[in-house]
Amino acid sequence: MATSRSVTAWIAALLIFGLAPAVLAQAPEPGSEAERSAIVDEGVVHTAPVTIDGTVLFSMRGVSALPAEERAARISKRIEGVARDLSFDPADLTIADDGAITKIMAGETLIFGMVDADARLEGVGRRELAVVAVDRIRSTIAQYRTDRQPGAILAGALKALGDTVVLALGLVMFLWLWRRLDDKLSERLERRLKEMGVESVQTGSAERAGDALSGGLRAVRTVVLLAAVFLYLNMVLGLFPWTRPIHAKLTGWFLDPLRVMGRGVVNSIPDLIFLVILFLILRWTVGLIRLFFNAVERGSVTLAGFDPEWARPTFKIVRLLVIALGVVVAYPYIPGSSSSAFKGVSLFAGIIFSLGSSSVISNLIAGFAMTYRRAFRVGDRVQIGNVVGDVAEVRLQVTHLRTPKNEDVVIPNSMILNGEVTNYSTLARSRGLILHTTVGIGYETPWRQVEAMLLMAAERVDGLLREPAPFVLQKALGDFCVTYEINVFCDRPHAMPQLYTELHRAILDVFNEYEIQIMTPAYEGDPEQAKVVPREQWFTAPATAPAGGVEPGSK
Repeated sequence: MATSRSVTAWIAALLIFGLAPAVLAQAPEPGSEAERSAIVDEGVVHTAPVTIDGTVLFSMRGVSALPAEERAARISKRIEGVARDLSFDPADLTIADDGAITKIMAGETLIFGMVDADARLEGVGRRELAVVAVDRIRSTIAQYRTDRQPGAILAGALKALGDTVVLALGLVMFLWLWRRLDDKLSERLERRLKEMGVESVQTGSAERAGDALSGGLRAVRTVVLLAAVFLYLNMVLGLFPWTRPIHAKLTGWFLDPLRVMGRGVVNSIPDLIFLVILFLILRWTVGLIRLFFNAVERGSVTLAGFDPEWARPTFKIVRLLVIALGVVVAYPYIPGSSSSAFKGVSLFAGIIFSLGSSSVISNLIAGFAMTYRRAFRVGDRVQIGNVVGDVAEVRLQVTHLRTPKNEDVVIPNSMILNGEVTNYSTLARSRGLILHTTVGIGYETPWRQVEAMLLMAAERVDGLLREPAPFVLQKALGDFCVTYEINVFCDRPHAMPQLYTELHRAILDVFNEYEIQIMTPAYEGDPEQAKVVPREQWFTAPATAPAGGVEPGSK
């Protein structure tokens, strides 16, 4: 449906632009019955100037059948045609009145015709208006021919050459003086910076001040150069009849935008005052909210069920809501907000934002959700996916982890929210974190001896907690070995790599001291002797027998 409408619109536009020249060519000629009936029609009055070489002679009205611009252009073209005919004497212009229309004739050529509607527009009679128009046309034709005389053109060229030389000399002198001024200002600024001391230079304030001064001077220089070029063009373009139309419009081209902007600023002053007041109110409101949540974060103000760590992210959410409310209130008062251009730009920006911000919004929501889930805090040792590290910074969109290898890993919050997070620090502060490692020992080694050696190795490691006490688990009776797991407690999750290293070293040392191999013997057939532990070796050192000798239930 949308495609068919767009195609129809293109076809209609092509038809309009294609048929427009033909329609204009069939427009009624001045003085004809069609023009007479069209001009007499009392519609909306719209006028257009009749101009020759950029000079306005008079203005003509138009109607729907013959727009004012088209009528004025035709009259201008006819006057120029008469002026180019050197055989015609401007004194031969005549006025002919047939009762309904007054015609201005150049011999047998019709310049244009006037009706009562034209006269009423000027507030005079039709005859009087025709006499004034004839005098104006005569003087214009004479000036048109004079301006195109070789002597006039040569005089204009010489004056343009003189203006060009004056402009070039002026620009050279201006730039030379400006360079002198810039050098003196730079020298004075450097002297002033030395008086201020080295500290201001190191902090960058002096450099910023110098950049600001240089930028201001460049802006002034640019304005002066543009003004000089504008005055030069305004003078030179007015010297030749072919460039006078540009000369007549040049000032408008430069001043009309400034006039429109100035008028817009003046008309927008009440709305700007409202926006300033609204900005101050919002700033004051946000300041009060910041003070409140800062007090909550410090603990000066307590809220039931509200963790002080939630104060900062909650403040950001509330601040965003307040600012959004302020934008909604301020939107109708923004200058130009009701214009089609502003609405089009707003719609375009909204589409771009909606297409490109889906992941951004999801990460923002995930960032706030993680804060209230209390999955981790800054400084905690965590594992997210395959990455283990300390939480360095939690932002609205991403979380920074610093790994033990001093790597900075950036993880999107949406990935964290949808995945698993292992926090090694949460319970380590109160109950201790359990570090564990496994060894495989053959069946010929008494399990009591192995457990005793593992506990002995744990006692040799500094930094482990003595309470709760370490313990050993037998994880599996495998095909070739018994898998033992030593579990120890620590309260320093950030030292896990170092503690694991010390624990492994201690295990190796203890097993070497007691000549117990940490290995898994593999074989293709049954050994000659069974791989069992004799009863007399059940409590081989460092294992100790329970009180009363052999354990109950033994033979």
